[in-house]
Amino acid sequence: MDSSRADRSRNASPSLAPTNQTGDRIVNQLMFMPPHMQELTKNGTKLKTILIYDENRRWSALKPGRRTFSGCPVNTCTFGADPKKTDPTNADAIVFGDKFHPAKHRRKPNQVWIFFSLEPPVHSRSLTSLKGINWTATYRHDSDIVVPYNKFVSYDPNVKILPLKRNYASRKTRKVAWFVSNCKAISGRLDYARELAKHIQVDIYGKCGNMRCPINQTEKCRKMLDTDYKFYLAFENSYCKDYITEKFYETGLQHDVVPIVLGARKEDYANNAPPHSFISIEDFDSPKSLAKYLHRLDKNDGLYNNYFRWKGTGEFVKTNFWCRVCALLHDELTDRHYENIEDWWHAICVLNT
Repeated sequence: MDSSRADRSRNASPSLAPTNQTGDRIVNQLMFMPPHMQELTKNGTKLKTILIYDENRRWSALKPGRRTFSGCPVNTCTFGADPKKTDPTNADAIVFGDKFHPAKHRRKPNQVWIFFSLEPPVHSRSLTSLKGINWTATYRHDSDIVVPYNKFVSYDPNVKILPLKRNYASRKTRKVAWFVSNCKAISGRLDYARELAKHIQVDIYGKCGNMRCPINQTEKCRKMLDTDYKFYLAFENSYCKDYITEKFYETGLQHDVVPIVLGARKEDYANNAPPHSFISIEDFDSPKSLAKYLHRLDKNDGLYNNYFRWKGTGEFVKTNFWCRVCALLHDELTDRHYENIEDWWHAICVLNT
């Protein structure tokens, strides 16, 4: 376990808390019902109040009250009113997001402080002022509550592939596509794409290329991947452990195209994606050698179609972050803390490969 985290929750279920084992524990947390919950409900459970200390617009749809938790297995939680108008010492949990404002009070022993982020450390502010964090809620699998951009769940763990019902290469005339607007990502993805384009057709849409597709017509643009292109560059802006965004899940896997990945480690993608569903640049010593492999797939429909045999073996599911938070607030997992959240957060990223 990371030295920056102290764990005193000896009675908490290991299937709910991070361990050295592979896995994100999301399904276990979704199904978790605190053992004493029935008794508490019978006696009138006190609602767990959650406050959000963050200026990020992602929370704008959350309103004070219990509505967000209405469909949760454990729904005895509520969002407090504006933190600036509420006594924070009465809250059961406080969530500190990417654009958090520091707490002005010392954390009470029975209050849970949660650090939340979907952005990589290189794009987040310093966390040195965050003292007393109990839980982490990020895309990283060693977070207490893993918050992935998406999650694929197999219908049957023993069924990894199915017979194909169609030829996914049929009528596709273009090779590689990429939708991108940030041309200065520290991962160096634009340089890689431009070098790749010297050896195979790469159509770059957006500010960084010469192809255009209206930003307000996202689905129409993505539809081209189903009909015209064989490959898509699901390139992230940073090289960080487990950092896999909608570029891979939504633009890549959920369309009839083979995603080529750069960002997280190959093993991270393998732990999150259906088997044989993507191509990693880690398997090639240069963009030129990758292009050679793509040309091979382009000329062989059988090899190309092998990347789609996972389709139909599972589905992408909602991970219901707030439902999991509510359930865990009623469990002994609350007795955890991070000695140095800054060290924990910034330890798993590199500037380049």
